[in-house]
Amino acid sequence: MKKSSIVLAVVAAVVILLFFWVKNTYNGMVTMDEGVNTAWSQVENVYQRRADLIPNLVATVKGYAGHESSTLESVVEARSKATGITVDPENLTPERLAEFQQAQGELGAALGRLLLLQENYPDLKANENFLALQQQLEGSENRIAVERRKFNEAARAYNIKIRRFPGNLVAGMFGFEAKPYFEADSSAATAPKVEF
Repeated sequence: MKKSSIVLAVVAAVVILLFFWVKNTYNGMVTMDEGVNTAWSQVENVYQRRADLIPNLVATVKGYAGHESSTLESVVEARSKATGITVDPENLTPERLAEFQQAQGELGAALGRLLLLQENYPDLKANENFLALQQQLEGSENRIAVERRKFNEAARAYNIKIRRFPGNLVAGMFGFEAKPYFEADSSAATAPKVEF
């Protein structure tokens, strides 16, 4: 066998191996990117479920505490703002995620104020519909926490894949970018003050 044939065979083998490595790395990144997108869709689903409960909750509270219009209006406005922000998973930037998270946080705070009204209205506290909606809302909050955690896990795995060498070379060639994470609310950093 000629020397040039051996060199050509080695070069061809290296090129073929390199091609399959790039292909497999790229496909792995696409799969993980789709996993992040799916996790994001689940986050949006559970937030939407919470938003869907709000009109019934507001209507129930209005029947008992109709003159608490400022609280009711703040919930409706916060819901409108939160559901008005949509984030395309393909364009999930830290800024868009922060905007989404802030709107959802404002809605959560408004809901908290709405639920506190039950302390002033014993009949509302005893209303079966209100209690059922409150339980569903609590379930939604738990689902939100679970789906946010799953999203962060998927984003973390994806980010590690695209940042590690030599995968970062493929990520750079094909434009894979890091995904942002949900972060704890700034109010969660300080413990609530309890007085007796």
